[in-house]
This record gives sequence, structure tokens and C-alpha cells, in this order.
Amino acid sequence: MHIRRVSFDHPDAVKLNDQVQAEYAARYGDDGDATAMAASDFEPPNGIYLIAYDEHDNPVASGGWRARDANDEGNLDGDAELKRMYVIEQMRGRGLARRLLSALEEDARAAGRVRMVLETGTKQPEAVALYTSSGYAPCAKFGYYRHYDSSRCFAKSL
Repeated sequence: MHIRRVSFDHPDAVKLNDQVQAEYAARYGDDGDATAMAASDFEPPNGIYLIAYDEHDNPVASGGWRARDANDEGNLDGDAELKRMYVIEQMRGRGLARRLLSALEEDARAAGRVRMVLETGTKQPEAVALYTSSGYAPCAKFGYYRHYDSSRCFAKSL
């Protein structure tokens, strides 16, 4: 398994993003995550997007962070927002998400970010378990879904 930095609009990133959006739609009965994002959000030093590849160079997991500072959606100065963490179904349970999360935290810390934040939902218990077991604690809601009852926000000091 190897992890590479790619742009958010890289074909492999688009492929995995389409898959995670389909999973969101299936779980929540909608069109997926409507949070506005651009490829430029994930360009260093203000973010990064990573993809894990298997031994055959197939993309199997992804995730990124983007810089967020105080705004009207509830972010605070120094936030790094975790986005699009995803592992394809047949590769789950092998620690890939935890490896990606660690790499993203290290990169955000090196870029001077002070807190990693994320938003997930009540229909993603696997995500909640990953984040809470990785030191994330509930925080004030932020972002596009902050007014939704199914939204759960977490943060971890970097």
C-alpha cells in the first residue's frame, strides 16, 4: 500500500469522490454531500488530498484537509477541515482510514494548523468510531450541515 498526494480533480480522486457521494446518497437518501469544495482548497500549503493505492496501483482510499479560518459557518482560526475520507468497501477493516487520517493530521500540523475538525453524520457509525478512537471529541457544529439534526462535528487539537 502506498499513499500519494494528488489534486482533488485528479481522475482517481474524482472516481473515489463519486463512490463516496453514492454511499452518502444511499445512507441519507439524498444527492450526497452538498458542501462546496474546489480543487484549489486542497493545494499546499492550504490543504492536501491523498489517495492510497494497492499493490496493483488501484485507488482504494482517499481523504484530504483544507484550511479553514473563522467564518460565518462556525470555523475558528487555525482549523483544518477533514474532507472526503473514504475506503472502498472491499478494503475496509485494514487500517487504511487510520493511516490516511494520521498522514493528514501530520501534514496539517506541519502547515501550521492548530485544530483538525470534521463533520459526519448519524448514519456513519464507522466514521464516528474511527474519529473518537483517534482522539476526536464532539465540538460546536460548523459547516454546511450545522443545522441538520443528523450532523455530528468533531475536533482534535493538532
